[in-house]
Amino acid sequence: MKEKEKERLINLKKIEAEFFDKGIKYIAGIDEAGRGPLAGPVVVASVIMPEDSMIEGVNDSKKISENKREKLYEIIIKEAITYSVGIVYQEEIDDINILQATKKALTMAVEHLDVKPNVILVDALTGIDTLGIPFESIIKGDAKCYSIAAASIIAKVTRDRIMREWDKVYPEYGFASHKGYGTAKHIAAIKEYGPCPLHRKTFLKNW
Repeated sequence: MKEKEKERLINLKKIEAEFFDKGIKYIAGIDEAGRGPLAGPVVVASVIMPEDSMIEGVNDSKKISENKREKLYEIIIKEAITYSVGIVYQEEIDDINILQATKKALTMAVEHLDVKPNVILVDALTGIDTLGIPFESIIKGDAKCYSIAAASIIAKVTRDRIMREWDKVYPEYGFASHKGYGTAKHIAAIKEYGPCPLHRKTFLKNW
């Protein structure tokens, strides 16, 4: 690993380092993927990484190519002490709204961890149910915090894989390429074919 990358990762782990220095062992990073798309689920990932973890390339998932995210995903889940995902699908998103769906998926992701974290670091969300576990909400946490960045990669890759599978069922919408986001191609397909069961009806009111 190059010195510059090592330095970047050390800076990315500063928040966790403060907790480790206090003797806190299990720190869960949490992030979501899929709050903005017009179709598909919202996915929240939770991951506890070892204190000495220094995976080259870990960063906010939005700053990493799809191919690189896939490779990092495999390394992260292999190295993680434990990880979990919570998934809430489009029907429930329509029923309870995307914010509440995201919060529900977060609680699911915490609940399914094999090791109970001592503290949770979450990207931006507040008013969440972490099952009594203390949490800290960090604005732009996926770019500032190693474990949140790792969770962002797990969440994004998990959701992308789901959308690629749905592309086989509804190929006319192009889900494999845009993953349900409101691209010009996707909106044109909705106008031509109408919505499919994967679409969030409450998100299509303007189309």
